[in-house]
Amino acid sequence: MLLRTKLIFGIAMVLTALPGWPEQSPGNLPAVLDKLNQSAKSFRSASADSEFDHIQTDPVPDTEVMKGTVYYERKGSDFKTAAHIATIDNKPAPKVYTFVGGVLKLDEVNANQVTTIAQASKFTDYVMLGFGASGDELAAKWNITDLGPETVNGVQTEKLELVAKDPTVKKNIPEVTIWMDLSRAVSVKQIFDLGHGTSRVNTYTNIKVNQALPKDAFTFKTDHSTQYITR
Repeated sequence: MLLRTKLIFGIAMVLTALPGWPEQSPGNLPAVLDKLNQSAKSFRSASADSEFDHIQTDPVPDTEVMKGTVYYERKGSDFKTAAHIATIDNKPAPKVYTFVGGVLKLDEVNANQVTTIAQASKFTDYVMLGFGASGDELAAKWNITDLGPETVNGVQTEKLELVAKDPTVKKNIPEVTIWMDLSRAVSVKQIFDLGHGTSRVNTYTNIKVNQALPKDAFTFKTDHSTQYITR
């Protein structure tokens, strides 16, 4: 279960003060969620450069850094996402994660192997965390604390602390902190406490909302020698 959860949150694995809006202070959560409700209505798609840092502090300190590009698309209740990983620790290591129709797939390009996790649909609301999720959708799954406005990489955001209402999710991911650009309903940064001395820090830059996505954003190439594994 922990492995599946980490894989899912690795692609997302799934949120200020803004121009024209009055400055928010910590604790004004209803106003923040209302702004996300409004912004999410116009969200259709997003792309961004991404960096996923998997940090281990115990028993041996270690950090793995994955860099690439992420894509998100939402049409009503239909949501899909993909992460195209280019490098791991600055070395070429092409991988493609896709989450489409509640099915998570990992294409390990160099190994020509595709792994499918078919029972991932129940994590849809967590995979879409921070990209197109409305305030009401977040509140349905998380206990939320508004920590107030904060600027991240030049972007004005609202910092939110999330604790999952689902005991299973909470057991594997005790806490999530997200920095939301409320005007676009997108996340600029996320920190997942994975417990056991590990965490994942996701940072998104060059975020483009509601622009055309590549035709192969949610697919990958296979051939007659591709190996398939189902979990």
